[in-house]
Amino acid sequence: MELWIAAGRVSVNGVPAGVGTRVSAEDRVLVDGRPVRLRRNDAARVLIYHKPTGEIVSRDDPEGRPAVFDQLPRLRGAKWVAVGRLDFNTSGLLIFTTSGELANRLMHPSHRIEREYAVRVLGELSEEQMQALRTGVPLDDGPAHLDSIMDAGGQGSNHWYNVVLSEGRNREVRRLFEALNVMVSRLMRVRFGPITLPSHLKRGQMRELDEAEIARLLAALEFQPQAVVLKPAPRRKSAGVRRSRTGPAKTGRRRP
Repeated sequence: MELWIAAGRVSVNGVPAGVGTRVSAEDRVLVDGRPVRLRRNDAARVLIYHKPTGEIVSRDDPEGRPAVFDQLPRLRGAKWVAVGRLDFNTSGLLIFTTSGELANRLMHPSHRIEREYAVRVLGELSEEQMQALRTGVPLDDGPAHLDSIMDAGGQGSNHWYNVVLSEGRNREVRRLFEALNVMVSRLMRVRFGPITLPSHLKRGQMRELDEAEIARLLAALEFQPQAVVLKPAPRRKSAGVRRSRTGPAKTGRRRP
């Protein structure tokens, strides 16, 4: 690539490229007049998976339980990064991406990305309990609260609630309800930020987002991945040459 650039064979938006030229997915790059297709963030991929209960979000489990990574498409030269976790008994939306930047943008606490869950409990919450969940409940790792909670109805003794929070602590939803002596019998994540679990995606099924959907996701997050940089490869030292700290280079051959 460095030699092509030096020879003037590479152009960016009609202008000859130089070493260090920054290139984004929107730029038009030509080599010898032929277009080179660029994809955002080194061809970042995003996949959504409807996790069933009974699978662990880990690559290494001493107990040998089924893992979500066992179900994912195999990759070459990349790996799937899980955006957040769901515990063994929690189902619902899991997002995977090959972009560490994007995963960090979705997970970092400073961005306060919303997570929405459907929660089933035995019986109904009182208004006082719902208000406590909104204002704050003390937990072992500090107080926590829900951004919102809505009654979603139910049948018989089971009752559903839709809850939203912007933190990602371990088992936070379950612990919030348990702190009020309310046991959660089913927990399902239905939304993570701008991505909602499709109603047609059944448990154990997955779907990869296309380029247009990824572009909309990045726009919703107001996130711009790092651009591609054309830079020279590191130069290698010539074989058979030793460099002296105090004198000129010396070859490995003896003088006759």
